[in-house]
Amino acid sequence: MTEFKNFIDGQWVTSGKTFENRNPIDNSLIGMVHEANAQQVDQAVRAARAALSGPWATMKTPDRVALLHAVADGINKRFDDFLEAEMMDTGKPYGLASHVDIPRGAANFKVFADLIRNIPTETFPMETPDGGHALNYGIRVPRGVIAVVCPWNLPLLLMTWKVGPALACGNTVVVKPSEETPATATLLGEVMNEVGMPAGVYNVVHGFGPDSAGQFLTEHPDVDGITFTGETRTGEVIMRAAAKGVRAVSFELGGKNPGIVFADADFDKAVAGITRSAFENSGQVCLGTERVYVQRPIFERFVQALKERAEGFKLGDNRDRNTTFGPLVSREHQRKVLSYYEKAAAEGATVVTGGGVPELPEALKDGAWVQPTIWTGLPETSPVIREEIFGPCCHIQPFDTEEEVIAMANDTPYGLAATVWTQNLSTAHRMSAALNVGLCWVNSWFLRDLRTSFGGAKQSGLGREGGVHSMEFYTELRNACIKL
Repeated sequence: MTEFKNFIDGQWVTSGKTFENRNPIDNSLIGMVHEANAQQVDQAVRAARAALSGPWATMKTPDRVALLHAVADGINKRFDDFLEAEMMDTGKPYGLASHVDIPRGAANFKVFADLIRNIPTETFPMETPDGGHALNYGIRVPRGVIAVVCPWNLPLLLMTWKVGPALACGNTVVVKPSEETPATATLLGEVMNEVGMPAGVYNVVHGFGPDSAGQFLTEHPDVDGITFTGETRTGEVIMRAAAKGVRAVSFELGGKNPGIVFADADFDKAVAGITRSAFENSGQVCLGTERVYVQRPIFERFVQALKERAEGFKLGDNRDRNTTFGPLVSREHQRKVLSYYEKAAAEGATVVTGGGVPELPEALKDGAWVQPTIWTGLPETSPVIREEIFGPCCHIQPFDTEEEVIAMANDTPYGLAATVWTQNLSTAHRMSAALNVGLCWVNSWFLRDLRTSFGGAKQSGLGREGGVHSMEFYTELRNACIKL
């Protein structure tokens, strides 16, 4: 694709204003993106509203399930197209995008389509004051028009994580993908038409946040619910917009996630797990680990082992099957991450490895590259430890007792995820209960059962998605009281 158009009511729509989409590998121009204006966003919302009264509204659940399975199959049929689009937008290596982003992006449609056939409601028989009886039972109905505001780190996966259950429940959607990664949301519009999705059910509007598609969409009075993944400050802005009209919101926001390694952990597995959680996708994972706490008896050995792992990544062209580490998503994000690298050095951190921009071939030097970086020696009050960086970096701190590490891990305004490494079953259960997070992994990381709840505590989010929890947001529960 060299043009990324808006997809509204089953049609491709251009606008009078475009912006560039660049490949973070080398900063080359991929194409031009049509920025939706307020009238086009309104057109998309109106199309989504109208579709709620069309064939989509009367479609039987088995037919809707079959159609969503066809969408998943359509993505897999065009696997190479989606893979190419995702790799160009994000710069991520072939191995990661082909094994995680595209397969999971397709699977989200099937998982939630199958789930909707098995969601129970509730039934309560009651005795009435006149000595008779009544029966109460729940009815789930679609919430309506859902605004889906997506991040750039896992564009297809996290977009379909929301669109899949929204459509399974009978809603319609208007998707606003990140301006950094417009390709796969746009390409999905082609699949929707190919499989016969009714016009207006799936819509895409491109643009930015303030005074652009993001603001126009989240402030639109005919949007019934807003689901968003991204940084906390943007979530606060969207929440203020949603307050007008009292619209429902579901947020997965920022994090500063701890990784905790006890001395009794399986050392090699812990090193491998923290390597993934700190550096996978160049650290651009909301669930990633930027604070690592290692029990003192194994601290020095662990730091050295993680250093060797970080220095073992192969940076390069993401089409090379041997490449294991890609760039950040943009030059702008590169500047942000490098600013934290500079702060760490200025505060006197010990730079175990990295801390700057890697040496690369001339063809890649304009890309958004940073080195995998490890620090030690900073106080817990440092901005490097307090603030989300969203890059391939972590600070490692020693600890002595369980109580001490719980206090340090919980001393943050965030509460998204944690990963704990121990072979003591009692420690595992105590830590899982004590850490103030939405998701705690023990001896694993990024291991997801899509039936389970997903979301953050404190400033890391609002609401839960996954399994029946997604249905709580994407449907309204009505009660019918029948006097017998």
